[in-house]
Order: sequence, then C-alpha cells, then structure tokens
Amino acid sequence: MHTDTERCVRAVRSKDARFDGWFFTAVLTTRIYCRPSCPVVPPKAENMTFYPSAAACQQAGFRACKRCRPDTSPGSPEWNQRADLVARAMRLIGDGTVDREGVTGLAARLGYSTRQIERQLLAELGAGPLALARAQRAQTARLLIETTALPMTELAFAAGFSSIRAFNDTVREVFALSPSELRDRGPRTAALTPGTLTLRLPFRAPLNPDNLFGHLAATAVPGVEEWRDGAYRRTLRLPYGHGIVALTPRPDHIACRLTLSDLRDLTVAGSRCRRLLDLDADPVAVDEQLRADPELAPLVDKAPGRRVPGTVDAAEFAVRAVLGQQVSTAAARTHAARLVTAHGDPVDDPEGGLTHLFPSPGALAAVDPGSLAMPRTRRATFTTLVSQLANGILHLGVDSDWARTRSRLLALPGFGPWTVDVIAMRALGDPDAFLPTDLGVRRAARELGLPSTPSALTARAAAWRPWRAYAVQYLWATDNHPINYLPAQGDPAPCGPGPTP
Repeated sequence: MHTDTERCVRAVRSKDARFDGWFFTAVLTTRIYCRPSCPVVPPKAENMTFYPSAAACQQAGFRACKRCRPDTSPGSPEWNQRADLVARAMRLIGDGTVDREGVTGLAARLGYSTRQIERQLLAELGAGPLALARAQRAQTARLLIETTALPMTELAFAAGFSSIRAFNDTVREVFALSPSELRDRGPRTAALTPGTLTLRLPFRAPLNPDNLFGHLAATAVPGVEEWRDGAYRRTLRLPYGHGIVALTPRPDHIACRLTLSDLRDLTVAGSRCRRLLDLDADPVAVDEQLRADPELAPLVDKAPGRRVPGTVDAAEFAVRAVLGQQVSTAAARTHAARLVTAHGDPVDDPEGGLTHLFPSPGALAAVDPGSLAMPRTRRATFTTLVSQLANGILHLGVDSDWARTRSRLLALPGFGPWTVDVIAMRALGDPDAFLPTDLGVRRAARELGLPSTPSALTARAAAWRPWRAYAVQYLWATDNHPINYLPAQGDPAPCGPGPTP
C-alpha cells in the first residue's frame, strides 16, 4: 500500500487508525516517522514519504515519533493472511527466530537460501531480516525500559541484543534518547512480581471479544487455562522457559499481564498472544466483503469485528483436536486434563489456579496407548500424530506451508477434511479455511436461506474468499448449542457448532 501515495496522504490527513501498521509516514523535514493516525498536524504532502515497515524507516535514517509511538502499532494484517515466503518469514521473525537462530536459521526453517530471503524481504518491506529483527528488538527494549526496573545490562540481553553497545546505539538511533532518558520520560509501572510485565496489545477496531473469550473460557483445560475475574489465563511453553499470561479485553486494547521465567521470551510471548486473539486482522476489510452477501450482512451488522480464535501452540491444538473427536466439551476437557496432570511439566503460578504446561509432543509420544480412555481407532490417531510431531516428520508452526501441511495431515489416520480445515483455521491461521460439512455451519446456513448442502454451500462461499474462516465465525454465532468437538475419521457427521479447543 505504501506505493499508493495519494491514498496514504488521505489516510494521514484523516488520521485514519485503520491504516496503522499498513504503512509508516516519514517526514523529510523533521526526519521522524509516524503511524498514519499520529495526532500532530499533518505535514505537507511534498514533505511526506511512505515506507512499508518501521525497519525501512530506521534504515533510511528516520527516528520514531515520541507522540504517536509507531512501534506500538498493530502488525500488518498481510503477514497472517498469506502463506508465501515473505509472510512466513515475517511470522518467524515475529516469533523471535532471527534472534535465536540467526538469518541462517530462518532460511533453514523456510527451505530457501539466505540470499533469496533477503532479496524478497528487501523488495517488499524495504529491509532485510536483520533490520526487521533489530526494529523488533528496539520495541521490546522500549517496553522493558518503561515497564520494569531491570538494570540496563540485564535488560539489553533480555531484549535480544548481543551487547550493551548495540543496545545503547539502537535505542538512541530509533528513539533519539538514551535508555536512561527513555526510562525517565516513560510511564514506568513496577512489576507485581519478579518477571511480571504489563502490556497493552493494540488492535484495529472494531473487535467483538465475545467469540474470542467466550470460546477460550468454554474450552479451557484445567491446570493449563482458566477464566478468572474477567481475564483468560493460561500457561505458555516458550523457547527459553515458560510463562503465564492473563488477557483482559478493554475498549481500545487487550490488557496483557505476563509472568516469564526468562525475560528473553517477552517478544515471542507477545507475538503468540496476538495470534491467539487474531489481533492483527483487518476487520473493516473482512466485514466489508462478507457484508456484500445479503444473507450474511445482518450477522455482520449485528456484531462486527469477529475474530478467528487461534492458538499459542499449534502442536497442542492438534493434539487437543484429536482428544475431542466425537465427545462432548466436558469429556474432551477431562481427557486433556488427565494428560496434563500425568505428563505436563509443573509450573508455579503466583496467583494459583494454573499448575502445568500442556505436555510436549515428546512427552506424549512416550505415553502408553493402553492408558488412553478412548476407542482403539482414536488411540491410533493420537499415537501417530504425537509420534510424527515429536520426530519432526510433521511440523505445525507459524512457518508452515498451508497447502503442504493440509496434505500431510490428510494422510494421517483419523484425519478427514473437516478436522484438517479446523486445524488450518485455528492452528495454522489460514483465514480462508472453510467447513462446509460442519453441522453448525449447515444449520446456520439453512436458517439464513443459504444453501445447506456442502457442495452448494462451498460454491456460494466462493464470494467470501479469502475470509471464509471469518464467515464461519459469524455462522457459528447464530447457534446457541454448546460447543462440541471434532468428528472421527472421514468426517461423516461433523459435530459443530463452534470452533474446536
């Protein structure tokens, strides 16, 4: 979008927050870059230039605006609605891969050479993977500076910098202030307990939190998740340790309280919480297209801004999907809770209530199948899935190629199209995943006057692409029945309504 100068100028002049994160405005006279909704008087059009990323602005010698804080914009929705190389690379960078494994590790994950990745990122974002990761580290550093009392030396390494000098230079370059000056100016809030931080997770309005938090609360696995005092709380398995997060919906942001065993996991934890709640979506674009269907329009107008609930751990989601095949919500939670108690890693929750991390695929691969209280065919599905996940034969993550992963899942015993598309929707983040055989979707379609047979409904839903996963959320919302779980192999009688755990 940054190449459409006229459209960008209009967005800046109208201070349109819908475009925050889509592009950044760099002011040639002040050498400052801003988000489109910056509250200051807009500069003259001839003094504005536009970049696709904060990293590109920084590389061009611009510093972040102290007023609008462009580093806290929602992420671009592009990276979660595409499955090409650039989008997959951006999701991995957001998950901290470059900080942990370098550019060579990023390339290995994606199956391309470092040169190919750098070339494509430069072409689309104006910055390579190192610059993009550096911009992310700068944002993390600012958050830690303003919200903790950590010594700067400790803080620098927690933000992902390899040296104090790189930390100091980056903060000065990006924010035109030293780390100490930034701390003196910022609204620092003391942490409740060591390792605890508070964040504001921004989103593009509107956001309807009902389907997000209602679903998470309804399917919460005891010991791993809970709904308490208006907040969804859960444990997190992270690269350097573990964490506990509490997420509370607010009118203009999601309040996020993180307790981390290792502060180096801050960026990753924040990124995964955003994916869980689909906070980088563009609800205006989604709802505009779905509203064009006269049968869907009343649902969109009634509760605009529905999101697709995601997950903080794709492998966990796939396992829980199998545990829930052909059983009630309560039974599925019971199955999962038993595995958590027996095989999950224990954690210490300062607030009580949460006791374990969900078991890793490696731990579940060692489980005696005979101890699983489920039919033999589902035991085979479970053991095959966790074995392939543990051995790396099957990979589910932010870098997954959606089409290839679908094919691999369909080849597993017990996985039919309905199950695979739910995993694609919730675990892989495919915004166009669709469930035409789901009973809840078909029932809602019939009540709305839409075709209710799978083939006819699929044909009608072609007009909803690439947002069919969001259409499913609106259709599911019309049904008041309890949330049910996945069907068995072949998906002969999908159980809907409602997304899986």
